[in-house]
Amino acid sequence: MTIQNISKLLFSFSFLFFFSGLKSQEKFPDGTAIPKWFKENKPTDINTLGKKYIITENGMKNDSTILQTKKLQEIIDLAAKNGGGVIIIPKGTFLISSVFFKQGTHLYLENGAKLKGSDDINDFPVVTTRMEGQTVKYFPALINADGLDGFTISGKGTLDGNGLRFWKSFWKRREWNPKCTNMDEMRPRIIYISNSKNVQIEGITVKNSPFWSTHYYKSQFVKLLNLTILAPKAPVKAPSTDAIDIDACSNFLVKNCYMSVNDDAIALKGGKGPKADVDPNNGENRNIIIEDNTFGFCHSALTCGSESIHNYNIIFRNSTVKDASRLLHLKMRPDTPQHYEYITLDNIKGNVKTFLYVKGWNQFFDLKGEEAPKRRLANNIVLKNIDIDCETAFSVEASDLYELKDFTFENLKIRALKPEEQNLKAIKNLKQTKVNITKVASLSQTYDKKDDSDTAAK
Repeated sequence: MTIQNISKLLFSFSFLFFFSGLKSQEKFPDGTAIPKWFKENKPTDINTLGKKYIITENGMKNDSTILQTKKLQEIIDLAAKNGGGVIIIPKGTFLISSVFFKQGTHLYLENGAKLKGSDDINDFPVVTTRMEGQTVKYFPALINADGLDGFTISGKGTLDGNGLRFWKSFWKRREWNPKCTNMDEMRPRIIYISNSKNVQIEGITVKNSPFWSTHYYKSQFVKLLNLTILAPKAPVKAPSTDAIDIDACSNFLVKNCYMSVNDDAIALKGGKGPKADVDPNNGENRNIIIEDNTFGFCHSALTCGSESIHNYNIIFRNSTVKDASRLLHLKMRPDTPQHYEYITLDNIKGNVKTFLYVKGWNQFFDLKGEEAPKRRLANNIVLKNIDIDCETAFSVEASDLYELKDFTFENLKIRALKPEEQNLKAIKNLKQTKVNITKVASLSQTYDKKDDSDTAAK
């Protein structure tokens, strides 16, 4: 073989290798490459994070009956002053309200450790924060981090919101005034991360939140790994306890988590109101991957809205859903400009009440004296490789107030009590390949139908 032929052969091999590499590169729904960051997931090593501040060695008592917020904040501040470090919560229960982490500080909860929230709202300050698509005066979470780079929460312990008293008060208020909003009953969250980057939260249990369980606002490169997030539907419903609210964030990973809450498991937020898209406090969600998770009871496994203006490049895949009311819910607000695009659900199994739910969302509708926004669109939505039991396969409401187009259904195996109620004429340019919808007489799912109503607390 001549040198010329060898060169041609090497060039051919190089081209094939390069081409196969391109072909195997994972892509977002819009065709852009998924960065390696989403695959480089390593456990937090607290030995690399600086000095360890064990709270019981720094003035806190292992006593669940006394409020120790001030002392815990002093320890965080001391660590920050000394260049950073890890706040260690040992085995035991410690009662707190809101604490605020500083640059260089981290939180680690040992196995058997619990930070428990006060159930007296008077123990919480009023601050400027983000809540329900607005920047407002409200209550902070138990754990707060703002403007941090590299913040971590890790371990095997628990953040317990101690929400029972708040839940009871909410439902009593709703009984007295059915039109009361979710924020009228004053309630804190458990975790609130804002304006931060390179955040990793892993391994812990988050449960019994008075309001949203975990909330992330205007943050990027956030990883939530191996979390358990819980809030009950009985004997007292835990209202509006979303497991994960992603609010104007980019490059966000939710992986190997278990979520079962009395509201949406994962909700994409971003702002609301007729001028929400020009308000600098609002923003889009972009490049979000939700994978390898398990969902128990929830109102929806994945929801766009209700306070949401633009969601782009969203992947929800390789997951199991059991007893969710909905798999994918697109909330179309008539008072907010909205665009949901390039959203893919892939390789999902389990059972839900409704497979795909699209409807106008009018709860707490308010145009604020403005004209109704003209843009409300959902497009390039792909549902593929899904094997699921449900009551209704598709509940898609046609409306002049929004447009649905360029949906793809591929390799769907759906067993439904009501397969004839498909309502798909509202979708323009719907492509269906290997869609098998079978009518069945009964299902094994155990969702609570009353929790699926639009008047339930969101």
